[in-house]
Amino acid sequence: MINFKKYGKRCLSLFLAASMILMPAVQTFAEEETAAATTDSTQTAEEDRETQRQNCYAIAPDSNSVENWPQGPATYADSAIVMDMNSGAVLYSKQIEKKHYPASITKLLTTLVALDNAELTDTVEFSKDSISFLEYGDAHIGMTPGEQISMEDALYAVLLASANEVSYAVAESVGKKMGGGYDTFIQAMNDESEKLGCTGSHWMNANGLHDEQHYTTAHDMARIGAAVYQKEAFRTISQSLSHTIPATNLVNEERTFQQKHKMLWPQNDNYYEYCKGGKTGYTDQARTTLVTMADNGDMQLVAVVLYDFGTDAYIDTRAMFDYAYSNFSKISLKDQKLPEGVKSYEDEDAYIVLPKSAQFSDVKAEVKEDSNKDGSGTVTFTYKGQEVGSVKAAIEKTEESSAAVLGKKKDKTTSTVVTGISKFMKIVIGVVIAVVILLIIIVVLANYRKQIRRHRRKKGKRRNAKSGNVKRKKKRRR
Repeated sequence: MINFKKYGKRCLSLFLAASMILMPAVQTFAEEETAAATTDSTQTAEEDRETQRQNCYAIAPDSNSVENWPQGPATYADSAIVMDMNSGAVLYSKQIEKKHYPASITKLLTTLVALDNAELTDTVEFSKDSISFLEYGDAHIGMTPGEQISMEDALYAVLLASANEVSYAVAESVGKKMGGGYDTFIQAMNDESEKLGCTGSHWMNANGLHDEQHYTTAHDMARIGAAVYQKEAFRTISQSLSHTIPATNLVNEERTFQQKHKMLWPQNDNYYEYCKGGKTGYTDQARTTLVTMADNGDMQLVAVVLYDFGTDAYIDTRAMFDYAYSNFSKISLKDQKLPEGVKSYEDEDAYIVLPKSAQFSDVKAEVKEDSNKDGSGTVTFTYKGQEVGSVKAAIEKTEESSAAVLGKKKDKTTSTVVTGISKFMKIVIGVVIAVVILLIIIVVLANYRKQIRRHRRKKGKRRNAKSGNVKRKKKRRR
């Protein structure tokens, strides 16, 4: 008879032994499969990235299609621009009105609104809300609820360390000073953006963390970059390579952080001698974004790249700056004839930027009066359809804007007068036509009456002739 108890124990022992022998092999196989899957996934992601990168590179700059415009370099960024910061002249453009997620370059607008509405000596206090939203991987400097630092230190943390919790706290503190809170500051960001002429931007937060409704364009970021660069505090902070925040009311330690923009570091391969500041950005959705300001002693330029690929952003930016400085020059407006309708320019040193081979006589000027109708306005200059500068000016008060080639221009007043004259002429012509028609009718009637009279006279003569003949016949009969 079979001893099942004894047999079962042997089977269990053999099973355990086999498991111990096979387990390492199974684990190794599983690890290899997982590693292979991870490798395949990584390779697929890298291949997709490279495909996107090459597709972006294949997109030609829009400015290259402008007649007689210098041909600009190809860039890996999906959108890119170089703009003169003082005149607003667009020297290089590639899909500059296409909407993108900005990531941390948002903090340039945050800084601009903060500098407009607060003092560097103001206190920034960190609330729980300014800390609690942070997720793993978000840039921060380890601030805690209740800590207090100066606005100046806070802006160093915003621009150099790209600290997200500090950006939130700045917005919250300045918003309170403005009579509201965080949302008040965000509204101020949107208002300032609109004031600067931005048409493709919408702002939902102060740090640039991803939000579907938080977006901008390369052209808008160039406008924002040019505006914040006018602030001395920004220029000082943005060019710094490092900064230390002293011990606070709650933390008895210093916090030191470094500049993230590689074009400012002399020892870095991406160093650019004319670089005067800027802001880096990155999220998975936005990819690499970068705003850079440069000054070669003659022209102050801002470059923006959106949806770029890592260090390609620096390569693209350098290529665009080199292109701009090599192919364009400033043309002073004080040496040129004023467009009709313009009394004077607000800035005596106003200028436009043209390709070195271009002639000023080929430039067109459009005069537009401000909405407040106070006699001020803007003159926008274009060359072959490309904007090469805009200037604030004192202009004649008119009802509509005018556009004309320099030297053969119509101003708004002329347009209004011409419109008035045309209406008057219509009335005059109408009266003349009516008079002519009336005269024709009178002449026709007069002729008609004349013909009737002639006809009656002829009939009368015939009757008289007949009556005479009858009398003669009667006499003969007698």
